[in-house]
Amino acid sequence: MGFFNFLTSDIAMDLGTANTLIIHNDKVVVDEPSIIAKDRTTNKVIAVGRQAQQMHEKTHDNIKTIRPLKDGVIADFHAAEEMIKGLIKMIDTRTRLFQPSHRMVICIPSGITEVEKRAVRDSAEHAGAKEVWMIQEPMAAAIGIGIDVEQPIGSMIIDIGGGTTEVAVIALSGIVCDQSIKTAGDVFNQDILDYMRRQHNLLIGERSAERIKIEVGAALTELENTPADFEVRGRDLMTGIPKVIKVTSSEIAIALDKSVAKIEEAVLKALEISPPELSADIYENGIHLTGGGALLRGLDKRLAAKTKLPIHIAEDPLRAVVRGTGAAIKNIQAFKSVLLT
Repeated sequence: MGFFNFLTSDIAMDLGTANTLIIHNDKVVVDEPSIIAKDRTTNKVIAVGRQAQQMHEKTHDNIKTIRPLKDGVIADFHAAEEMIKGLIKMIDTRTRLFQPSHRMVICIPSGITEVEKRAVRDSAEHAGAKEVWMIQEPMAAAIGIGIDVEQPIGSMIIDIGGGTTEVAVIALSGIVCDQSIKTAGDVFNQDILDYMRRQHNLLIGERSAERIKIEVGAALTELENTPADFEVRGRDLMTGIPKVIKVTSSEIAIALDKSVAKIEEAVLKALEISPPELSADIYENGIHLTGGGALLRGLDKRLAAKTKLPIHIAEDPLRAVVRGTGAAIKNIQAFKSVLLT
């Protein structure tokens, strides 16, 4: 068996709208933004991941940056393929006599259609995967934060990613009821962008909006420990000259209010349609928050006030999903029931 291990390698991939993470040999070896840069004239890939992210919105006519995923699913098939290839190359830089064939487990949103699922599988196969399994994001997140999904006990997961927010009730290795909405990290960035333009007449880029969200993003106007004001640089729409202004976390909370309300709505809807016995379990165990959106200040308090339930934030919310995926590929037989082919 040892020789065959040399020829195959197991890869767990969380193919996200904003970031893609890969686990190989129980370690997170790749954690890069989901973006590639291409040369328009030759159509060759110039950069993948962080390097391409640094070029984003700063390119000239010959270079274009592409984010292959939108709303949690593949929007640009060829770009996604190139990106997966590029990220897999980052794992192992050693030159090998044989190129190992990969077994992959990839995360997909729970509200995905058959066509979109097919696009994920095809991209992975073209990038050199021999076998491809898929696992639904809320399920992977539950496994990643240490919930025993096989038990007949209901657990509720809210996974707020870059493109989608997944709210799911899980029991007996399956998703009992779920809500998948396209209000997540990217929409938050857009909200911040629009708010700066409306309120301050300041034009900023996507990357600056992301920085604002990370530094001073909040879901509540009043926080216990307020972050320091953040300086935003952009272009003044009145004069056309670059300028700098300071924003506070309460301003950003106002900007994000509508989107956070949509997430609250999805959570309430999922609670509404879950069977009463599982509702009893959820009342006892509370709700688990994972994904990058879980890091939004005050979001747990806001959801707790809305649902009157205890909210637990996962300890490393950004990596919960990929950890669960890694656990699934390590023990494919045990997790056969949660994997989709």
